[in-house]
Amino acid sequence: MRFFLSEALKKEGYAFETASDGREALEKLRSGAFKIVLMDIKMPRLNGLLAMEKMREMDPDLLVILMTAFGSKKVALETLQKGAYDYFTKPFDLDEMRIVIKRAAERSRLQAEVKTLQNRLGENPPAMLGDGPAVRMVFDRMRKVADSDVTVLITGESGTGKELAARAIHQKSPRRDRLFLTVSCASIPENLLEAELFGHEKGAFTGAHQQKPGKFELAHEGTLFLDEIGEMPMGMQAKILRVLQEREIERVGGIKPIAVDIRIIAATNRDLGEAVAAGKFREDLFYRLNVVNIHLPPLRERPEDIPALAHSFLKLYAERFNRKVKRLGDRALTWLVRQRWPGNVRELENIIQRAVVLTDEEVLDLNDLQDAVHPPGEAVSEPTGTGGLRGHLERVSSDIEKKLIEQALKDEQGGRAAAAKRLGISRKHLYNKMKKYGLV
Repeated sequence: MRFFLSEALKKEGYAFETASDGREALEKLRSGAFKIVLMDIKMPRLNGLLAMEKMREMDPDLLVILMTAFGSKKVALETLQKGAYDYFTKPFDLDEMRIVIKRAAERSRLQAEVKTLQNRLGENPPAMLGDGPAVRMVFDRMRKVADSDVTVLITGESGTGKELAARAIHQKSPRRDRLFLTVSCASIPENLLEAELFGHEKGAFTGAHQQKPGKFELAHEGTLFLDEIGEMPMGMQAKILRVLQEREIERVGGIKPIAVDIRIIAATNRDLGEAVAAGKFREDLFYRLNVVNIHLPPLRERPEDIPALAHSFLKLYAERFNRKVKRLGDRALTWLVRQRWPGNVRELENIIQRAVVLTDEEVLDLNDLQDAVHPPGEAVSEPTGTGGLRGHLERVSSDIEKKLIEQALKDEQGGRAAAAKRLGISRKHLYNKMKKYGLV
């Protein structure tokens, strides 16, 4: 079996090593940097389940794919609850194996990117943390636009992490060593917004006691993030359009144009297309900003990412507030996954933060969330139905997967080869998924 898998992995171009049992695998892990482990459950000296536990203690980010005999599905499902990434039942299909390993490699790469973002952005976890298909598409789009100076419009509901996405794009761009400045177009009064953006000369207006550069000048050779651009007054929109066209500004009260070399990233929680139709946003500015659109999906559309986010926030605030809580209980996690989250990731973060502060236990349970979310005396309903957390996640993931396939087919006008390439899967795998969801 090891020889068979080695030949298959060799053809796929992977770098790998083999081990005859769990103990030998552990020795190799101690001396080398591995991202993925493909391992049988039944082995001499040390079986796969015990080996996996020891491996994940050594490296929590290690992705373990287990193999088990046909008919041992119950055992395999238990391994998923203990931290396995995926499993095969033997005999398994070689194409299926290739796809799962490819998916694991992609997840490993995303994990590395998330850690990089966390290191660069401080202690705030990325709002896009997760490995669902929607998040993978967002990261892929961000990666493609980062190294160019193309203007980006980030859309999404409040609390989805639009500023964090903008910072991530800046940090992966050639401008990463220059300033990243933010202007909230909704929070600055209209009469002050122009001076904030363009700066002013001494004596330009009452209170202008000295010359002051604006955010456009300060962000020279860096990135300027215009948050909630949809709230910008129409008069100011015309001036922003001129900057995008001419790449120069004039301070308030000034007469000399000043050249600026900046990248513009804008964000909004409004539908700017509707605002244009209603005459509340300039159509020419909309097209200038919307060169590339990155849409951040609301949390309710990616519930498969909630466990990773919740655990990340729990760890962050337990360390910050010196609490002994270490993990989320099953009931609490199931309840979190089933909420609608109108406030998105920000709301989830606040609830976990409050619950961590209020609990004295090592396990954060449903009662702790009840205290954090609801007024005293108001009951929290537990999830009903069968299947538990994993069953619910599988159903939700299937719905999202079907929607992504339908969208890819629509974008490629029904072309399966192009749609499969867009989704990052083989054409055969796409066809099997289409049959599964009744799309053939």
